[in-house]
Amino acid sequence: MIDINLIRNDEKGVAAALEKRGYTADLGAILKLDAKRREMIGRAESLKAEKNKVSADIPRLKKSGQDVQPIFEKMREIGKEIDACDESIRAVEAELNNALLCLPNLPDPDVVAGGKENNEVIKVWGEKPVFDFEIKNHVDLCESLKLIDYERGVKISGNGSWLYTGRGAVLEWALLNYFIKTHLSDGYMFILPPHMLNYECGLGAGQFPKFEDDVYRIETEGGAARRFLLPTAETALVNIYRGEIIPQNELPKKLFAYTPCYRKEAGSYRAEERGMIRGHQFDKVEMVQITTPETSKQAFEELLQKACALVEGLGLHYRLSKLAAGDCSASMARTYDIEVWIPSMGIYKEVSSVSNANDYQARRNSTRYRGADGKINFVHTLNGSGLATSRILPAIVEQNQNADGSVTVPAVLREFVGCDILK
Repeated sequence: MIDINLIRNDEKGVAAALEKRGYTADLGAILKLDAKRREMIGRAESLKAEKNKVSADIPRLKKSGQDVQPIFEKMREIGKEIDACDESIRAVEAELNNALLCLPNLPDPDVVAGGKENNEVIKVWGEKPVFDFEIKNHVDLCESLKLIDYERGVKISGNGSWLYTGRGAVLEWALLNYFIKTHLSDGYMFILPPHMLNYECGLGAGQFPKFEDDVYRIETEGGAARRFLLPTAETALVNIYRGEIIPQNELPKKLFAYTPCYRKEAGSYRAEERGMIRGHQFDKVEMVQITTPETSKQAFEELLQKACALVEGLGLHYRLSKLAAGDCSASMARTYDIEVWIPSMGIYKEVSSVSNANDYQARRNSTRYRGADGKINFVHTLNGSGLATSRILPAIVEQNQNADGSVTVPAVLREFVGCDILK
């Protein structure tokens, strides 16, 4: 959530930053609500002060023999007016809060304006694999090697689903083991969060209320709290310390989680998104850091380096792109995407996004820290996929395919897979 003080003090600057995303906000309306709220609070405080003053006078007036009944009548009238003021304040605060919650994050100053056409490739690692035979796509490779059963996956769950089988399930688990082993060795705390989250998690992470229809909601009965299936472990991890004040000496918090991710996908699947490129459920290991503002930049670089190192450890050709403001998700101030090469498609596909939300999520979920000076401030939250498997596995089988239809297993996975070649 954007700090209302920032809008008060620099309305034009905030509007210009949002315009970099292609987002036009009626900040004037927000400021009017803010002014109305402050005016009402002032009126309520004035009435409460008057009521307190009159209350303090009653014993003295009684003692002097004066009739205090008119004063009690006046007190009742003031009380009714205070109640009306408080109710109006709550209504205006709710309207103001909702308006602020719907605003996307401000992009960092160095993030360029525009959409994905303005994304900047800042690094390319490795060489595109060159084949002296006719290559297969990952769907045909996975089916011929009996790694994945797409047909039965669709049969039991519908489009956008697949079924890992035999060595395919082992390969998927090998990837997860590789990611987990690496994060543990780097000192990150392993978290296995619930997959069903409450509404406050979506609100605190920045997905709600604007993107509430993008998740799978869980039906509840008898007025039970609204819940949904997590679209990414980030939604859970950034809410673990919601409403808490963390001592500064406990920061940064370095966390990672393994979960399946559940996502709705609007529209029909394109031909290029066959197989595992786009699905309703996929596995991902997610990294999160909770830091002070002063160490936020350093944390971003660390997460970025870790995500890149995982892909490089698999020997996969990829590129690193810095996203333009309009291509960053609504909650993030900056994002870099790691995109692996998919030979059969002739394109790069994102396998990790490393992002910094600055204090945007922390303001929404009230996660703060107490500094050495005793002052309380909002933390910064950062996240990075480390990694998602649904595009890594296709990249592995396509980039490492051999003329006889077999696939060479990346060296870092062999201890988990138990072989060098899948054939």
